[in-house]
Amino acid sequence: MHIFKSYPRVLPWAVALAVGTLSACGGGRDPVLGTGSNVGMAPAVTSASPLPGASLVPLNTKKIIVGFSKAMDGSTLTASAFTLACPTGTPVSGVVGYDAASRLATLSLPSTSTLPPSVLCTATVSTAAKDSLGFALTSNYVWIFTTGVTSDLTAPTVTGTIHANGATGVPTNTRVGATFSEAIDPSSINAATFGFKQGATVVAGTVSSSGSNVVFTPAAALTPNTTYTATLSTGAMDLAGNALASPYVWSWTTGATADTSAPTVSLMYPADNATQVATSSAPSATFSEAMDASSINAANFTVAGVSGQVSFNAQSQVATFTPSSPLANNTTYTATLKGGTGGVQDIAGNPLAVDKVWRFTTTAVTVLQPSINLGSAAPFGTFGGTAGMTNTGITTQINGDIGTIATGTSSIQGFHDKNGDIYTETLANIGAVNGTIFTCTNSVTGPTAAGPNAAACAVATQARLDAQTAYLALVAMPPGANPGANLANLTLAPGVYTAPSGSFMVEGGDLTLDAQGNANAVWVFQMATTLTVGGPGAAFPQRIVLAGGAQAKNIYWQVGSFATINAAGGGSMSGTIITQTGAAFSTVGNTVPVTLNGRILSLGASVTLVDTFINVPAP
Repeated sequence: MHIFKSYPRVLPWAVALAVGTLSACGGGRDPVLGTGSNVGMAPAVTSASPLPGASLVPLNTKKIIVGFSKAMDGSTLTASAFTLACPTGTPVSGVVGYDAASRLATLSLPSTSTLPPSVLCTATVSTAAKDSLGFALTSNYVWIFTTGVTSDLTAPTVTGTIHANGATGVPTNTRVGATFSEAIDPSSINAATFGFKQGATVVAGTVSSSGSNVVFTPAAALTPNTTYTATLSTGAMDLAGNALASPYVWSWTTGATADTSAPTVSLMYPADNATQVATSSAPSATFSEAMDASSINAANFTVAGVSGQVSFNAQSQVATFTPSSPLANNTTYTATLKGGTGGVQDIAGNPLAVDKVWRFTTTAVTVLQPSINLGSAAPFGTFGGTAGMTNTGITTQINGDIGTIATGTSSIQGFHDKNGDIYTETLANIGAVNGTIFTCTNSVTGPTAAGPNAAACAVATQARLDAQTAYLALVAMPPGANPGANLANLTLAPGVYTAPSGSFMVEGGDLTLDAQGNANAVWVFQMATTLTVGGPGAAFPQRIVLAGGAQAKNIYWQVGSFATINAAGGGSMSGTIITQTGAAFSTVGNTVPVTLNGRILSLGASVTLVDTFINVPAP
């Protein structure tokens, strides 16, 4: 029997280049520019990649990038002014370059070199760096990140475009854009790698990139009722030097008029005047239409008195402000998106009509110690309640036991275990269980083919009772902090989190759980109805990223009805999911495996798996 293993690709740093902003109050000192005669004139670092504090940075990272608030004097950005040490104290050689159009400085590492594994690296831009008027940084800009243990060998892909292929009625004053699956090397995005044509005629304009987003701005309005074609060539590369595998081409047709309508904010997190907001929250805003990613930056999205980084997800149209450190407890904060001239803009250049301002108040989240007893359900990777389990696909693997108390002979399909029991496998549905299948029915082939095994049925029955006891214990916990319905792009500290509207989703970005160095830290997510991981829509798998010593065995999802995990295939989930009415992982027809580091235990309805890896955590 072949053993299949899944190693999820974790690239928490490969998101849109975050834009750092520092804020402070009083004292006559500008929080970014400092004091002295050049206050209000000195340049500042506004972005850094890899992100400050990032972990698992690929060993073959070739670009360290910083962005500036002002045009810089490129001659001052030298190898002594922009440095990297990996580990801290050990210099790494490289070549520094500066692109005036994007105001980005890049430290390019040798193509044959790799960073050392699992070390803390320190990048520094010194006060030797000056802007075009001769003003220097007021202090050294220093940030750290930690390398992983593997290299990034995966080519980037295009995950979304502005506009969709085949779209019609596109405004004549639109910009053109694309979103990649990871951050892109900005030096690889230029007129040669991003082409835009009307027939055979090249359309004049400028192209820029920020993180995973690329935008082309035509020099003039487009011709009405005309088809245009955009092309991204294989010259586009990620920060590890992996190129787009093949050219990406899409076309659309303009309408008769321009877009003159201002965008609006359709959703804020936390909600305006929200209370009991977790101190680990990252405020975000969802826009009503496609936005210009370059306009969503530190100057246009602020939280008063808080330093942090701004990122934008062009798939979900969500802008996120991630604080550099947890928010203070029992404190009211004000978030602002700038409107008007120079504010955030849609892809036609229309700004928000006015500033969008909202306030929220934090509360502490109680840090739990492990206290959820799964009893005899602990060894189970999946449990099909009273209805059974179905596997479709040939790579499903359960590193643990599975079970159900269903009695129908067709209630469990597509699995075999280490003891030789086979439950209705075909060439299209083969699921390897590296433990035991405990059921109250008989197998097709193997030791229990002659009839149900009473001892196995007793084990399954007790496991379901223990899972139900654990579920009720999770329900009985006092409601916790309100992180908002969509957990995407959040970093949450340990604690209890309760869905404000009854359901949780992770849609439009990953969820990070940060144990902050406490290996015993516990998360409990309470929801009265559904859990959905993945999207928006049927595409775009998402992940639960564990940081700061977080462990899958200490994460619990109490789901009042049904759980849908990465319907498009791919992605990864962590923790023990206990549902009332079943769960589905991926969808028939998908071939990219979904990984669950944890358990899926249904008390009632069935569990459906499609090419799914389940790894039961060690006690």
